[in-house]
Amino acid sequence: MKAILARKIGMTRVFDENGNVVPVTVVQATPNVVTQIKTAEKDGYNAIQLGLGEAKKQKKPQAGHLKPSKSNSRYLREVTEISIEVEEGAEPKEVKVGDKISVDIFKPGDKIVVQGISKGKGFAGVIKRHGFKRGPMSHGSHHYREPGSIGSMFPQHVFKGTKLPGRMGSNQVTVKNLKIVSVDKENNLLAVRGAVPGPAKGVIVIRG
Repeated sequence: MKAILARKIGMTRVFDENGNVVPVTVVQATPNVVTQIKTAEKDGYNAIQLGLGEAKKQKKPQAGHLKPSKSNSRYLREVTEISIEVEEGAEPKEVKVGDKISVDIFKPGDKIVVQGISKGKGFAGVIKRHGFKRGPMSHGSHHYREPGSIGSMFPQHVFKGTKLPGRMGSNQVTVKNLKIVSVDKENNLLAVRGAVPGPAKGVIVIRG
């Protein structure tokens, strides 16, 4: 199982061996610390917990949780649990609490799955949120950017799933079949072909 936490830096472009432009997203994945391992026998499911980055302070519950990981020499800013699948009869790779995972688990050409939180847009209307068309702008019309009728009488309540104004963004988004373009182990950088969810400096999960 290949998985690592990374921080999105931004987008740029590179050129392949044929001179074609390749849009890439640069992400930085400093060595992750394994803070906890969950197994089906003990916890009911298989998962691994990874820590990323350094924090100036740590709350006591988090500090107590991270102390057994032998990584208490520094505070971890982000801690995320990643579920893993173990096939029957297969022996999972031996990973111990306190181990570090770096970008060298990936190589150029690997296909990956990226998961992150999309940009938050705040409260948005139906035109921006759902792509509605605006109403007529002629004289006497007051129906410019309104959603329109959602039912006049029956059943006297709003149907679930009706497209209305509301909070837009800040959702968990998963993008599959992205490809690693290059790996810079010295600077802990990965170049991923295409766009990944989330804003710059946002934390993402990369799975192999």
